[in-house]
Amino acid sequence: MKAIIQKKYGGPEVLQLTEVEKPVAKDDEVLVEIQAATVARSETMMRTGKPLIGRLFTGINGPKNLVPGTGFSGRIVAVGKEVTEFKKGDEVFGESTFTAGTYAEYLAIKAVGLIEKKPKNLSFDQASTLCDGPLTSYSFLKDVGNLRAGQKVLINGASGSLGTAAVQLAKNIGAKVTAVCSTKNVEMVKDLRADEVVDYKEIDFTKTHERYDLIFDTIGVSSFLTCKPILTETGVYMAPAMEKGVLLFLFQIMWTFVFGKKKAKFSSTGARPLPKLKILLAELKKMAEQEKLKVVIDKTYPLEQIVAAHQYVDSGHKKGNVVIKPKTD
Repeated sequence: MKAIIQKKYGGPEVLQLTEVEKPVAKDDEVLVEIQAATVARSETMMRTGKPLIGRLFTGINGPKNLVPGTGFSGRIVAVGKEVTEFKKGDEVFGESTFTAGTYAEYLAIKAVGLIEKKPKNLSFDQASTLCDGPLTSYSFLKDVGNLRAGQKVLINGASGSLGTAAVQLAKNIGAKVTAVCSTKNVEMVKDLRADEVVDYKEIDFTKTHERYDLIFDTIGVSSFLTCKPILTETGVYMAPAMEKGVLLFLFQIMWTFVFGKKKAKFSSTGARPLPKLKILLAELKKMAEQEKLKVVIDKTYPLEQIVAAHQYVDSGHKKGNVVIKPKTD
């Protein structure tokens, strides 16, 4: 089968299209013919091996798994003899984390893993994104930040995959949402039901007089210290990854865990217990089926153009999600 392999850390050029052996479903696995896979910002960071602390999960000297990619959607073409949850022909979506990657025509994944039947009202492209921005953002907002109805939340990077999901999920929870994005994306973010949209080119949100119960910096370009003055007395600052100052952020997380009422928090969604992730994913699926969660797709690329897809994500200009579509026989 066709697949993308990565033998070392580096720029988009380390991603190579090649032929590899087609996987076979083990007794407890299903074999999925992949119709779409996401190219997330987290995957471009894993490609570079930075920040270095991330290599504890992905491999110290080089990637543990030759085939990268996490989020996917597709159709089951074979099931192991122990599998009762799925059958051949089922349309599914999910995430493969720290194991076989999704930049390929086929994926073998455990039937009890992070995999669900695809909502009928979503395309394969749309469904492939649910385990990227939506699952990560929902995990942060609901479990890490404990966001509740009536609270005020600020979402920085509101036009990306995490941000577009976070705006909608926070509104679904019942929070008042302030979204931060660039000028060209203001109208799009308004359409996602944000109560207020701040153009970061015009206003520095850290210097306003507003106070927030929760700040979710989806792109990690601010910091706990710069955002601390605009947090409420017991406010929480969260970021899934930091552009700079990773060690300082980790220190702040540990320090605020013990001292002070204002907290800095972080969580690695992919490393959370599988049962908790499956609960969150089931709730996201229901929201999608009820059309309470809109998927924003910016661009799609064929598998052969994976380098261009990563270059585009690296540019920092994507809106919502980027999807690749493997070409299968």
